Amino acid sequence: MTPIPLLQQREVEAGVVAPLFRAFAAEVGEPRAREIVGGVVRDLARQGGCAAAAGGNALEHLKTVVEKWTAGGALELTVLRDDSAAFDFDVTRCRFAEMYRRLGLAELGGLLSCARDAAMIEGFNPDITFARTQTIMAGATHCDFRYRRSGAAPGS
Repeated sequence: MTPIPLLQQREVEAGVVAPLFRAFAAEVGEPRAREIVGGVVRDLARQGGCAAAAGGNALEHLKTVVEKWTAGGALELTVLRDDSAAFDFDVTRCRFAEMYRRLGLAELGGLLSCARDAAMIEGFNPDITFARTQTIMAGATHCDFRYRRSGAAPGS
């Protein structure tokens, strides 16, 4: 069976999760529904990170994961740094954000997609740190992904 691209997978998931989220929000309130759904999404991302690490979990292996995220033009990115201590890139186009907006789910995009990133790296390799200060999903011009090998100084 051919795996479907991640962008298509997220669209299918959104079609199921969004109505469930709205039903939960009506019952328990939106803040609690976000907390519940966010916890599940992060757990799934952590598990996905563990699975992705099966072929290796160093920074150089992380590039293979990122390639899957970009499949089919889902993300356009500019690599700023790629060495043994750091992997930094900016996402300049995010078709995930475009898809959530097209579906009328812009308010859930960050919860269903962006919230996965930190949890994924925890599962992939807890000795790699991840930082991001902005996302296209939240209205920024780009997303700034910064990964550091444990013990590597920010400028090293």
